[in-house]
Amino acid sequence: MRRGADTIDLMSEFQIFAKPVGARCNLRCSYCYFLPHQEGRVCSIPDELLEAYIIQHIEACTDSTVQFSWHGGEPALFGLEGFRRIVALQKKHCPEGRHILNGIQTNGLLLNDRWCEFLAEERFFVGISIDGMEQVHDLHRVTADGHATHARAVESYERLLRHGVATECLCVVHSENVCHPMAVYEFFRGLEVPYLSFIPLVEPLPDGGVTTRSVPSDAWGEFLCTVFDAWLESGIGNIKIQIFEEAARSAFGLDHSLCIFRRDCNVPALQWNGDLYSCDHYMTPGYHLGNIRETPLAALIDSPRQQAFSRAKQESLTSQCRECAVVDMCNGGCPKDRIIKTIDDKPGLNYLCSGYRRFFTHCRPFVEAVAQLWLKSCL
Repeated sequence: MRRGADTIDLMSEFQIFAKPVGARCNLRCSYCYFLPHQEGRVCSIPDELLEAYIIQHIEACTDSTVQFSWHGGEPALFGLEGFRRIVALQKKHCPEGRHILNGIQTNGLLLNDRWCEFLAEERFFVGISIDGMEQVHDLHRVTADGHATHARAVESYERLLRHGVATECLCVVHSENVCHPMAVYEFFRGLEVPYLSFIPLVEPLPDGGVTTRSVPSDAWGEFLCTVFDAWLESGIGNIKIQIFEEAARSAFGLDHSLCIFRRDCNVPALQWNGDLYSCDHYMTPGYHLGNIRETPLAALIDSPRQQAFSRAKQESLTSQCRECAVVDMCNGGCPKDRIIKTIDDKPGLNYLCSGYRRFFTHCRPFVEAVAQLWLKSCL
């Protein structure tokens, strides 16, 4: 599922990215940040640990709706029967009067009709990764033996829709597809995608630069502005685009639902062996919170270490960010991307700053006008 889920607001009081097969995957996407965590063997969460996690997750959540987010690697490698066990355990341990909601983030290649029937019956929300047109998708999203995946991913997306599964497309924007904003947008409109997220690719290098496939910041901003203008002209009411929804939330005085734009940073990741980390972009010893076999999930989420990690996002904002007119719309972006220096040569500025500033400045008059109309309608 997408980072910090929410074009449809699935966000509960907290969110965990649970990885039932760890980093194991049937693809070898060139830009995958998580594949290096693969441990060289088949990893799969044991049944007794899976049940313990589900119990602890339900107990930790005080909302009436309990959200589970299943990630990888490729979580579908846990198997259809594995996910049937997940749902059975959730139903077994869900208290009366509460509701379970599941999301799964997948490349889609394993989703046959039986999978889709299950996902529809159990009301899963599915995020499927497609990077736009065939020629740009297949640049980076290939199988272990180098074969293209675009046709199979699109086929799986269409199969999900035929079965009535609530589905979102996630498009990684890199140095190639960022040059074709209208072609990318029209591709997804042609698929009649109801929900769409754009995820900018930023891959830091040891020398302080980024890889050549990373999206240039200014081009990222121009991409978003171009798509936004096209969406205003013909897409409103037909397609929801996550970053546009996030921009609107700030104008309505709502907290962001997407983690990268929130003031705090609190979406821990659970590995297949029970290890919990502050974030799946920070799965290193310094961000290891503990293991749910030894410490309850609720205690790890509320631990001083995780709370400090969460607060650090706002506390480490540069003065340039704090003085920015659109800081409320991005809150400095994802901490993992704060790899460049400010105009006064201080570290900690987001690599995508110029792009986000360009886009949020561009769209702000529209979202504020919409907010004013809404306020008048409430009087």
